[in-house]
Amino acid sequence: MTNITIIDTGCANLSSVKFAFDRLGYNTEITFDLNKIKSADKLILPGVGTANAAMHNLQERQLIKTIQSLTQPVLGICLGMQLMTEFSEEGNVPTLNLISGKTHRIPDTGLPLPQMGWNRVQFVKNCPLFDGIVQNSHFYFVHSYAVGPNEHSVAISNYGVNFSAAIAKENFYGVQFHPERSGKNGALLLKNFVEKVPF
Repeated sequence: MTNITIIDTGCANLSSVKFAFDRLGYNTEITFDLNKIKSADKLILPGVGTANAAMHNLQERQLIKTIQSLTQPVLGICLGMQLMTEFSEEGNVPTLNLISGKTHRIPDTGLPLPQMGWNRVQFVKNCPLFDGIVQNSHFYFVHSYAVGPNEHSVAISNYGVNFSAAIAKENFYGVQFHPERSGKNGALLLKNFVEKVPF
C-alpha cells in the first residue's frame, strides 16, 4: 500500500483533499511531522489562502528545507502549486523555488476575479497525471493568482489570458485547479498521481 502523506501547511482545507483520497480507497495522513514527511512514498502540498501566510507557516514548522530536499513525488494543489515556484506577487514573498516561474495576479480582462468555477484544461500528452483523461476536460478552479506558461507547464488553461493549469519538474508536480472538487476527472488525476507517477 502506497504511503500518502498530506503536508499540513496550517492554512488549507486539508480534510477535503483527504476525503478525496478516502473515496478512492487510499489511506492518507495529514501531518507536519518531518520524519513522516521524509518517509512518505507520495506527498500532497495543498493550499488555500495567501502565499504569505502559507510560507510563514512552513517556516514556523521548519518545513521549507525538508520540502526542498524531497526526492519522492510531490503534488502541489492550487496555492500549493504556486508555492512551488520562485516568487509570488501575493504578498511579494519568495516561495519554495522548486520549479522556475513566478506567480502573478491574473490581469484584469473584464472577467470576474477570482476565477471560480469550471474551466477547460489542455495538457501535454506524455504527462502521467492526465493518463486516461480526455483532452480539454473541465476542472474546478478558485484563484486570483496564476503562474504564466513556461517550460515546465504540462497543462494550460485560459481565463482572459493563458496560464499554467499544471506544472512539473522532476519529482515535483503542481495543479492550479482543485482535483478534489473536479468530479471524475479530478479523481482520476489523483489516482494517476498515486499509481502512474513513478517513485
